[in-house]
Amino acid sequence: MRKFLIPAAALIAIAGGTVVIAQAPASAPGTKDVAKVTGGTYTVDGGHTQVLFAYDHMGFTNNMGIFAQPTGTLTLDKANLSASKVSIELPIAGLKTGIPALDEHLLKPDFFDGAKFPTATFVSTAVKAEGTSATITGNLTIKGVTKPVTLDAEFYGAGANPMNKKENVGFVATGSIKRSEFGMGGYVPVVGDTVELKIIAGFQK
Repeated sequence: MRKFLIPAAALIAIAGGTVVIAQAPASAPGTKDVAKVTGGTYTVDGGHTQVLFAYDHMGFTNNMGIFAQPTGTLTLDKANLSASKVSIELPIAGLKTGIPALDEHLLKPDFFDGAKFPTATFVSTAVKAEGTSATITGNLTIKGVTKPVTLDAEFYGAGANPMNKKENVGFVATGSIKRSEFGMGGYVPVVGDTVELKIIAGFQK
């Protein structure tokens, strides 16, 4: 799996508050036992799904941001994992960097143009699974531009949520895109064109 550049502690700045990181207890309902994953259709758990992005700023810093509360579905075919499908819709207005002026700038027409293009979407076209890992190829649409993207995904955990009794499954995926390919090439190459992605994806039945 691709090494991701965003340190977990940096989420403190993005969240704008204090973050306490603790180890999951031994009795956590979610486990890495793939036998607990059942086939069928899941919906995105918007409260526990995040898309993080990082980019080089003038060679001085590795800056970052986050999108949250997406919607979408995952269809898992345990008998034929290559037939599984995922479709995600991401609200652009939810972009957060921890810097309000930068958030406002990124939503303007020279970048995401959030007023005209309020969502970004990813729709898978192929899944190649091997053990607890998978390569997911799909079409990413940002700012009205659609390009193929490949994500490296890793199974994180599955089980029943004791709060709502629903089956849950989670993955972590990484990838990268060229922002200039989506009509957001401002300041390249002074500000990096490559954007690294890390997706914390939760789904529930």
